[in-house]
Amino acid sequence: MKAAIRPQSSMSRRSGSLIPDKFRLFLFASPFLVLILLFSYFPLYGWLYSFYNYRPGFPLSETPFVGLQWFKAIFSNPTQTQEVMRVMRNTLAMSTLGILTSVFPVIFAIMLTEIRTTWYKKTVQVLTTLPNFISWVLVYSIAFMMFSVDSGVVNKWMIALGFQEMGINYLAQDDHTWLAMTLWGLWKGLGWGAIMYIAAISSIDQEQYDAAKVDGAGRFRMIWHITVPGLMPTYFVLLLLSIANFINNGMEQFFVFQNAINKDHIEVLDLYVYNTGMLGFNFSFATAISMLKSIISIVLLFFANQLSKIVRGESII
Repeated sequence: MKAAIRPQSSMSRRSGSLIPDKFRLFLFASPFLVLILLFSYFPLYGWLYSFYNYRPGFPLSETPFVGLQWFKAIFSNPTQTQEVMRVMRNTLAMSTLGILTSVFPVIFAIMLTEIRTTWYKKTVQVLTTLPNFISWVLVYSIAFMMFSVDSGVVNKWMIALGFQEMGINYLAQDDHTWLAMTLWGLWKGLGWGAIMYIAAISSIDQEQYDAAKVDGAGRFRMIWHITVPGLMPTYFVLLLLSIANFINNGMEQFFVFQNAINKDHIEVLDLYVYNTGMLGFNFSFATAISMLKSIISIVLLFFANQLSKIVRGESII
């Protein structure tokens, strides 16, 4: 009679390993957890500055404790409240335009996958992805080279064609600041944003396209009935994450493009925190504004998570 063969545990199958698999996976993830603690949670110690009247050069222990004074100042001072509302208006407008234009990477990914010439497809993908790795300082240098008054390419062409009599300072205009910033951001992130959708398209079962061809479907019908539905789960998850990150516009883009003329419409919340703290030397008030921004972001994250449960039946966190 043969002896019963007992399945070996995952720990015994690994020769010389005495650590269970679940603990091994935790050890693999531990370096990333340490990085998150160091760079995401440990800096939250700086929130203490919002409860003090901090001045640079003095230790926090020698700084007067003011409690919730800076938080009350946001709403008790009409001038300050108006400033915060202006900044929030700019932030919400920029974020809304960003969400509305989030469909362009989807369209670009579909168009890119439909290109049959391999070398042309790779060239377009490389050229559209490279701007993502360019700093905003260099992007502004490109914008200055194109739109400066004296030596800008656009001004020279417009004058040569007779559409302008003299150079126009396009970068200092405040007529369409929100739209201009959205277009610069779209140009910089279009190729990079399409990468995830290209990966989603490649994961769609090829047999669906083969069956559609047999049924006589053309390329546009296959795109509409196969590719687009296959991209919707990925798009919806990224859309919900964008909603959760609604008031986090960043500051690099707006910092390099800001000037005295367009400041009223280009100053978003992150840039306002920087200008208040680093340029206005009011670190305590800037910290209080930043804390409120973080709280609003957390609320939006849970809202997006509940929305995902209702619409998709799955949570994102």
